[in-house]
Amino acid sequence: MGRGKVVLQRIENKISRQVTFAKRRNGLLKKAYELSILCDAEVALVLFSHAGRLYQFSSSSNMLKTLERYQRYIYASQDAAAPTSDEMQNNYQEYVNLKAHVEILQQSQRNLLGEDLAPLATNELEQLESQVVRTLKQIRSRKTQVLLDELCDLKRKEQMLQDANRVLKRKLEEIDVEAAPPQPPWNGNCSNGHGGGGGVFSSEPPQPEHFFQALGLHAVDVNQPPAPPPGGYPPEWMA
Repeated sequence: MGRGKVVLQRIENKISRQVTFAKRRNGLLKKAYELSILCDAEVALVLFSHAGRLYQFSSSSNMLKTLERYQRYIYASQDAAAPTSDEMQNNYQEYVNLKAHVEILQQSQRNLLGEDLAPLATNELEQLESQVVRTLKQIRSRKTQVLLDELCDLKRKEQMLQDANRVLKRKLEEIDVEAAPPQPPWNGNCSNGHGGGGGVFSSEPPQPEHFFQALGLHAVDVNQPPAPPPGGYPPEWMA
């Protein structure tokens, strides 16, 4: 015969109630353990008996981590709950105020651009004119500052280019000095009017021998001693 249907109500017999609690408690703990293993689920079970005794099971190593996760989930769900009627009314009122503010700003922008000026009175036009003048002053001041900054940058770049140009010019001069031809040789055939024998530079090429022959002279080699006069006697002024 099959088991009879169990009536779900409080067991009045204390002993029967304790026995049923122990059996079903163990079964519940076993089912929680099997669920965590088979389905890779994070399970936490907290159970208090009628006498106030605590029974617990946690699939993780720390029961507190699972409870903290549960609390975060509960608080997030409460925050995401639907707003109340008062909150909806406040949100709608804030929307209306923001919409009116945006419309005022758009109208002011159109007036600054010279549009929709017909409804404005004289004082409103004067205020608009003053605002435009102040805006123009600020724009011109900013423009002047930007131009001055750009001018300073250009001057700094000009100074850098001038310095680089001087360095290159100095290098070119050094290269020209190194590549210059050597100086002409000394010409020791000239003497000063006082009989001195100091040599001087001569840029003229040496005269060929036929040049002296055309003048009735003969070229003399200064490196050889003078030839004796005819007869072997020196002249009277040398005696």
